[in-house]
Amino acid sequence: MAAPTSQSPQLPNSPQLPNSPQLEATPSAAASLAEAIAIMARLRGPDGCPWDREQTFDSIKRHTLEETYEVFDAIERRAWPDLKDELGDLLLQVLFYAQMASEASYFTLEDVAANLNAKLIRRHPHIFAGAKVADSTEVLRNWEQIKQSEKKDSSAPQTPNPPTSMLDDIPRKMPAVLEASKLGSRAAKVGFDWPNADGLFDKLQEEIGELKAELAPSSEGQSKAAIEAEVGDLLFTAVNLARHLKVDPESALRAANAKFRSRFAAMESAAGGRGALAASTPSELDELWNQAKNAVSKPPTK
Repeated sequence: MAAPTSQSPQLPNSPQLPNSPQLEATPSAAASLAEAIAIMARLRGPDGCPWDREQTFDSIKRHTLEETYEVFDAIERRAWPDLKDELGDLLLQVLFYAQMASEASYFTLEDVAANLNAKLIRRHPHIFAGAKVADSTEVLRNWEQIKQSEKKDSSAPQTPNPPTSMLDDIPRKMPAVLEASKLGSRAAKVGFDWPNADGLFDKLQEEIGELKAELAPSSEGQSKAAIEAEVGDLLFTAVNLARHLKVDPESALRAANAKFRSRFAAMESAAGGRGALAASTPSELDELWNQAKNAVSKPPTK
């Protein structure tokens, strides 16, 4: 186990970057980060916090996902003071993982930073190696090519079950909307994609028709698994439509969720509370919804 030190660790000097003047972190930023590293080491140390000392990679990972979504929320609300706090909480996750890895002799935070620095330099040859690019599209194409080359040239030991598909390195445990978007993007790299959004609108109608067919009274058994599969196909198509329209489906759905929250809260208020809303008839609920929709959609009066 790596013993925590009583003094703040020193951050290594920035390397001399190719075709670039020496870049240095500001002294205040370097000092604050060094202090955060030392605090994390102290919390995990022999006389540290019992809760922090009990944590493992598996117990912390759910907090990482929560903190990521809280960063999203602060950005969407344009709540910059909140974003500052949430980014700190997200940084804490990195410090936590790195400290636990250091204790297990897997790697250190310095290794993480050095690996990131090298990757950024490799994948930006138009900045650090004199390569020419026309636009951001070419930057992304070069990035993907360099990424694939890195995987081929990696000297890391081969896993017992090496990837056999170009989709294998897209994690199955990521949020389903994000996974669907990445799967569609990866398949599009070999031309397996709709040429434009028009085809996806047709595909949406096709998937809706197939779902309705499963729900029809004449459908044998109305298998829950079959209905779930058709709903999944419909959602997958919608995610790919968003990709073609250059809309982030996760952000779009979060915005729709926020809009629904706001309108539903307006319905509750107009009805006179939760109890009154629950006692409303379907036609009354429709009227309340339309009122809330119109009220929330209108810009505030001066």
